[in-house]
Amino acid sequence: MKIGVMADSHDNVPRIEQAVALFNRRRVELVIHAGDFVSPFALWPFAELRCPLLGVFGNNDGERVGLSRAFDKLGEVHPNLATTELAGRRIAAVHYPELAEPLAAGDVYDLVIYGHTHKVDLRPGPPVLLNPGEAGGWLSGKATVAIVDLPSLEVEIAELA
Repeated sequence: MKIGVMADSHDNVPRIEQAVALFNRRRVELVIHAGDFVSPFALWPFAELRCPLLGVFGNNDGERVGLSRAFDKLGEVHPNLATTELAGRRIAAVHYPELAEPLAAGDVYDLVIYGHTHKVDLRPGPPVLLNPGEAGGWLSGKATVAIVDLPSLEVEIAELA
């Protein structure tokens, strides 16, 4: 079982569309977004996902009511912490690294996901600590997402072009 992971898409609809297409091609069974969607319209491309979307809000997600309404048809979004269990793996997602670090220091989760820094960070585990980088690519000029194989916890960082 594979999941898609992304963060910091920051309204970059073309990159979001590329990420959705990649996740559909790779047949991921869940996509986790670690925050900073920004505007509700940035969620529209996720309607093409062939799997649920699980997300958390980031510091740039000001229109939370609109984002929450848009999520009603896509999956679920949480204010600070989203958790799930798939393929026997316990997964936590947050936006901020200062929330992710303590979660990764314990033995509750197998995979801890975060965003905010716009930089790829992959630390082997267990638990694996993962920042997929910025899906929007606005700051670095490089848009990235991740695909995680849950049984092995192997992570692939994919660049969107």
